[in-house]
Parts: sequence; C-alpha cells; structure tokens
Amino acid sequence: MTQTNRCFTAAKLNGLELKNRLIKAGTFEGMTPNGTPSKRYQDFHTALAKGGIGMTTLGYCATEPNGRLHENMLHMNEYLRQPLSNLIEQLHQLNCKVSGQMGHCGGFTKNAQLSTPRAKGPSFGLNKLGLTRGMVFVDAMSEQDINQFIDSYARAARFMKSVGFDCLEIHFGHGYGLFQYLSPLTNRRSDQYGGSLENRMRVPLLVLEAVRKEVGDAFPIIGKISASEGARGGLNYTDAVTFCSALDNAGIDGIITSNGTSTAHPMLIFHGDSILPSLLEHEKNLAMRAVMHLVGPRMFKPIPYHELYLLEHAKRIRDAVQCKMIYVGGASSNESFETLMNEGFDFIQLGRALLSDPELPNMAATSPNFKSRCLHCNDCVGTIDHPQGIHCPRFEKAF
Repeated sequence: MTQTNRCFTAAKLNGLELKNRLIKAGTFEGMTPNGTPSKRYQDFHTALAKGGIGMTTLGYCATEPNGRLHENMLHMNEYLRQPLSNLIEQLHQLNCKVSGQMGHCGGFTKNAQLSTPRAKGPSFGLNKLGLTRGMVFVDAMSEQDINQFIDSYARAARFMKSVGFDCLEIHFGHGYGLFQYLSPLTNRRSDQYGGSLENRMRVPLLVLEAVRKEVGDAFPIIGKISASEGARGGLNYTDAVTFCSALDNAGIDGIITSNGTSTAHPMLIFHGDSILPSLLEHEKNLAMRAVMHLVGPRMFKPIPYHELYLLEHAKRIRDAVQCKMIYVGGASSNESFETLMNEGFDFIQLGRALLSDPELPNMAATSPNFKSRCLHCNDCVGTIDHPQGIHCPRFEKAF
C-alpha cells in the first residue's frame, strides 16, 4: 500500500473513526444570516459529504453571543438545537463525521449586538475590526470576565456534544480571543494571565481543561494554532512549539498547524495572490472600503504560493508532540497528500481546494495523478460577504 492510498483509509482520532484522513477546514462560510443555518449552508456541507470528505467542520461556532465577529455568525445556544441536530444527522447518513470549531472573537469584533458597552479582551486597546462602526476600543477583562469567558467554552462544549457533534476544534489561532491571550502584542497584563509565555498560555489551557471536563476523555478535541503572528514582537515559531507541547501534555487529541492572524498578517494563512481585490469587491461599508484602500496594500501583500507552504514549521511542531498531527496549508494534490503521509502527519485539512472541487476526496481516491484545479487566486476569500456565501468564482458549483 502506498502512502497516498493510506490517505484514503480509515483512521481514528481518539475514539472516533473517520473513513479517510481528509477533513474540511473550519471557515466561516457566510451562509448563516442572523445566526441561523440557511438551506445553502446545509447544501454546502452535504455536497462535501457526498464528495467523500471524512469529516466536515462547521466553522466559527461562537461560544456565546458576544463571541461573534458580527451578527451573522452562529452562537452555540438552544435556538440552534434542532437545525444543528438535523444537519448533523443528515451528514452522518452520508458517512461523514462532523466537527464544530469553537471560537470567540475577544476584542476583535464589529458585532453591533454586544451586550457590553465595549468588546473585551486581555488588555485595553484598539478594536481594529470595529473602528468603522464606531466600536473603537477594547476593554480589559476582569478576573470575573475571564472566568465567564472560560465558562462560555464549557457551556458551548456541553451543548455541542449534546446535539451530535463528533469532534470539537478549539480555535487558538488567527488573532481571535484565545490567541489574544497568547500574543504579547494584545496581552499586556501584569497578573497571572500576562507577562511570561507560561502566564499567557494560562487562559487557553484552562479553556482546554474546561472543554475536556464537559465532553469526557473519549471525545476528540483538536486545536487550531498559528505557528507565528507575523508581526514584530508578536508570537513566534518557538513560542508556538512551546504552546503545542503544553496542549499535548494537557491531553489534546490533535493539533492543526496554521499560521498568521486576521489582525496582523493574514496572507500568512493563505499565500498566493492578495486577498485585497476580493475583499474590496464585496465590501459594502464605505468607511471600511476607505480603510482597506489605505492600509490594504501593506497588510495584504501577496506571498508566492507553493504546495505545502507551511510544512517546515508544521514539522517542528510534529517533532515536539505525541498527539495526532493535522496539516493545513497548500495541500491540493495526491503528490502533496503522499508527502504528508510520508512525513508522519495523521490527517489533512482542506479549504480552498474544496470550494473549487467539492468532490475532491472521491476524485483523488480514484485518480493517482489527481491535482485540484484551485488556482490559489484567493478570489474566494471576499465572497464570505456575498449574498450566496463563500464560493469559488472561477469554478463555482451550485450546492
């Protein structure tokens, strides 16, 4: 059996068996108006299940209403019990497992429905996403706020397990709430939650502990991390290895090795052509468009794309942990899948390539020389704000 074939064999994540090693990466699809799953949202994930994905991920499931970046995101609450249960059952019937990506925006939000006067993060600062909505500042969380923040993950985990999710993915990366505690740029606290890396890891590790307590030892918990922040003075690659070792020691079942942040260097996440043209095309807020024209050319500089562009940094983390390793970042061909299997990665997350090729797993399993037609142009990124949600403008398929 070749390593490529191994990619299409069953594999276990804690006690959960997936039919293959391909997982749909967690992303916000822009198909949940007013925080409610639309028919297109259901059709989108159903198409991926029919296309052969081993596990799909319902992306950015906010742990509480204030954890949303904006009003159109899901937040884990009883109003979603029936819609989520129905969708998960439908996907299970197609032999597709379902992961839920737990997220909280912390101090990075444009959510006009906040129940507090300001967004709250580790430290007082600017709310970069909310500037054009007049949401200028972020307040520092009190110790009580931190406890409630951690509790929101516990409550969400309990709810998500009860509605049928097979796996939970905690989002520790990309500049969102938990990453804000890890980063010395956004965490300037002088108490037990700030200062040294050990202190800055405290809240993320307490969240993992709280989620584990709710779901039990046999339930899969994975985590997405950013291997670096991409900003001077921010979290670096060595810090990320230390944090992943701490997650491993704390009992996480798998680590997803992403990179960059939405707040500092988003192109580290994607590589390829700049995402700025697509963002501008779909941005309706005139103030936000003006800001993007001003800072966008510097913030969204293109980075040449090449397959497996995050591999070397992912290997550093692989060598430091014992848990399952889940690669994400420029894997879109059987050649890449084979390389990752040979390098000792257990699972592969796919994002853009599934937008251009929803049947990618089935096609790749039957075609040894398969290569996705995704051009890594990043035109899909801005379509999150399109009325029909995220899609590939070049090779769009109706879901």
